[in-house]
Amino acid sequence: MKQLEADVVVAAAGTAGLAATVAAAESGAKVITFEKAATVGGAGNMARGPFAVESKLQKHRKIAVTREQAFKLHMEYTHWHVDARLVSAYYAKSAGTIDWLEKMGVEFTDVQCHNYGFNFTWHIIKGPLVPKEIPGTGVVMMKILLEKARELGAKVYLRTPVKKILKEGGKISGVVAEDEAGEEIRVKAKAVIVATGGFGDNPEMIKKYTGYENARGMVPGATGDGIRMAWEAGAAPTPMILHGGPGGTPGMMELIHINYTLNQPNLVFNMDGERFMNEEIAQISPFGANAIATQKNHKTFGVFDEDTKQFYLQKGWDFPPGILVSEPMFTPDNFDKEWKKAIDSGNDHIFTANSIEEIAARTGVNPENLKKTIAEYNQACETGQDEVFFKAAKYLKPVKTPPYYISVRDGVFAFGTLGGIKINHKTEVLNKNFEVIPGLYAAGYDANSLYWDTYIFYLPGNTLGFALNSGRMAGENAAKFISGNQ
Repeated sequence: MKQLEADVVVAAAGTAGLAATVAAAESGAKVITFEKAATVGGAGNMARGPFAVESKLQKHRKIAVTREQAFKLHMEYTHWHVDARLVSAYYAKSAGTIDWLEKMGVEFTDVQCHNYGFNFTWHIIKGPLVPKEIPGTGVVMMKILLEKARELGAKVYLRTPVKKILKEGGKISGVVAEDEAGEEIRVKAKAVIVATGGFGDNPEMIKKYTGYENARGMVPGATGDGIRMAWEAGAAPTPMILHGGPGGTPGMMELIHINYTLNQPNLVFNMDGERFMNEEIAQISPFGANAIATQKNHKTFGVFDEDTKQFYLQKGWDFPPGILVSEPMFTPDNFDKEWKKAIDSGNDHIFTANSIEEIAARTGVNPENLKKTIAEYNQACETGQDEVFFKAAKYLKPVKTPPYYISVRDGVFAFGTLGGIKINHKTEVLNKNFEVIPGLYAAGYDANSLYWDTYIFYLPGNTLGFALNSGRMAGENAAKFISGNQ
């Protein structure tokens, strides 16, 4: 058994963990960070950029959204179910966190929004962005944070997960970790920060705590370790939600022209062969996930015809990518090539059909219901009036001209989970009596859900933004706690 000593131990080196490590070390604390993976960054490596409001870059771009507006939108969206002081503290810190990152060498190219009508709060990190690397540019920021942490003297151990949080006399006293060889490491510490990234790669926990079945995790290793350990140490649980999108085909992110085309507001039907939503919500992935979750077996299908494909080739997508990258991404120029590649690889989530009967046979839906649904939908396209779900006329494209392109959407993608460990606005962990557990902090995906039942897409960059800012807050406050200044 190895024995180590530190002021602060950080459990995991993802976005929140690295931010906490740097912040605590900057404040003079001796920090040890343990990461169970072979690399740092976690889900943050796939990110494009964090949320911030009233940043210098926004002001330079003449983007007028204010902290007050963002706060009010957030609280109204969540119906005040979430911790208002935590939301306010996070938003107040967000602009300064962009400055903090820039001083370390992180560069931001622009401020964007995910979709039409959303707020320009998404600060895009400068980095390599070509199709094979999608997603993201967050990996650049993770590298810089790691370098800064080490420069400040923090020790970062890879392939070394934290196994248990230790307490003595009601206070945090350290952790037990395990190295790659299986040897136990006991660390004496006055403060512990939990930042293990939620349980987005744990189907059993997802089903138990969020109600979603057939969810496919996108971040290997996010299995809820930190939440479990914090609960064992007395932390109170919070509501937990899935941060996800409609399920689809594994590996489709690499086939960007297919991926974006399938996510346009095309006709969608369920296993009964009926429409069940306004397909415009395809641009808001959490809403799409919610809609699919209400359907039989969490399984649905999308369809568009050859004329619609040609429309996208000539005019571009109705919903283009969320950030301005390379020109070819705005039209599905390589759609046919990618479609063939996917079919040839044995992909069973997409197929082409030449008749409605063939669509029904391949999907297993009721053929008469499907014929009726498509006929009613085509009538709505002709009149420009969707009397059922009120989809805007400009997005109504009939399904008439074969070949038809069909996608199967079963379950949801789990970008991650949000919530689990109850904290206050200082990121201190609370027990079931709302009392602070001295020396225990939580940040990022593991901490309070700020979104109640559905992630707030209207303020883009929020997940990464909260991870960065809550991690920074946790690091600063943990350092103050051990110095007796909190």
